[in-house]
Amino acid sequence: MSFNIALSGVNAAQRDLDTTANNIANVNTVGFKESRAEFGDVYAQSLLAGGKTKVGDGVLTQEVAQQFSQGSLQFTQNALDLAVTGNGFFGTIPDLDSRDFSFTRAGMFKLNSENFVVNSNGDHLLGFPVNNDGSSASVALSTTVPVRIPDSSGAPTPTTEVKLKMNLPASEDGVDLALFNPDDPLTYNSATSVSVFDSLGDSHVMTYYFMKDSTAANEWVGVTYVDGQPLQAEGDTPGVPPTTYAAGPPATNVVGEAALGAGNGIAGFRLTFSSGGDMQTVRNADGTPLLTGDIPSIALGGSILANGSDPAQFITTNFALDPINATPDEPTQFASAFEVTSLEQNGLAVGRLTGIEIGPDGLVRATYSNGTSEPIVRVALIRFANDQGLTQQSNTQWQESILSGEALAGEATTGTFGNINSSALEQANVNLTSELIDLIIAQRNFQANSRALEVNNQLNQTILNIR
Repeated sequence: MSFNIALSGVNAAQRDLDTTANNIANVNTVGFKESRAEFGDVYAQSLLAGGKTKVGDGVLTQEVAQQFSQGSLQFTQNALDLAVTGNGFFGTIPDLDSRDFSFTRAGMFKLNSENFVVNSNGDHLLGFPVNNDGSSASVALSTTVPVRIPDSSGAPTPTTEVKLKMNLPASEDGVDLALFNPDDPLTYNSATSVSVFDSLGDSHVMTYYFMKDSTAANEWVGVTYVDGQPLQAEGDTPGVPPTTYAAGPPATNVVGEAALGAGNGIAGFRLTFSSGGDMQTVRNADGTPLLTGDIPSIALGGSILANGSDPAQFITTNFALDPINATPDEPTQFASAFEVTSLEQNGLAVGRLTGIEIGPDGLVRATYSNGTSEPIVRVALIRFANDQGLTQQSNTQWQESILSGEALAGEATTGTFGNINSSALEQANVNLTSELIDLIIAQRNFQANSRALEVNNQLNQTILNIR
């Protein structure tokens, strides 16, 4: 009997040594959780046996239990390196159409050839679909999807409006409108440009030229070019010069096509300011007052858009004129330098992925080269009623079991779920000093039980040698 007791002690010490050695071996494994060998004594007693003299039958390894304490964080330069502080696991699946869930705390993720976020084993990270405002559409594990980062930002958006605010210097001398030439800076007072986009996402340079009318007080004439071609105003006949160019009353031919020396029906507008420098009226090429300050153009097809894009595209210049109450952000004519205070357009080219940001709540936001930023998905966290009941797999992954309870998915920073840290990794929670001490203790236990086996062997040998 004592031989078996000592043998069980050797086996238990060996299991303790194995557990400690495994902890030490994985001290640098990201997301690793240390194990602890838990033992129980073996005590078998029959109905008629004398309990007061029963010694026991040895020791038994009851469980090698995982210890899910928090590991320290190691910060990196990779936005897809993720670490959880608090409760929760990342969910992964081996294939896009698989529902074989695995759970891990190791957040070493990267993009594969199809821009899906995967770990080193090729398993896909799971997340919740989000709405345009970044809110989660669902927080159920069954509705999670593989996280994918698009490398481009949707289809291009053609420019339909340009908002322009500026100050035109009141101290400028007027110019002879008949001498206007966009290639000669001496024939106009000021100019500014903005990039606009067609339906294919190609960019074009839209330039505004401003000339102070030497024949009218506090009045300026503006003309617009796109890629060096004059832009006609709405109402003009393509190819036919307008008879009146941003004049006062429609019957007054103040600025005609001959006066500008154009002959190409250039889209023009006349800005009239008060003596206090506030804008009063905007008139288009045929002299019609534009009460809202919107100057629509005709379609950009023909000589301007010759790359196969939508020829029916038009661009409206918006001065946001308030004819009753002048506002500070309207175009002004003050005695200061020419200054563009606002110049915006609503078109977008096709954007290429330039960066990824992941917030503490797991929201993945991608930024693109066209200046847009879009919420893509929210990284899901999964928790269990009993973490120690999870079934351990290789590659620091676990699976749900009866003892762990059902997997419950949720958003980071809500309820009992922890935070997600981007550009960080959770180190193994192994305390190397403690493990080395445990190693010494396990070694001593092994030696002591081995000595017990040796003593038993000597006793048996002595008995066999009795004659």
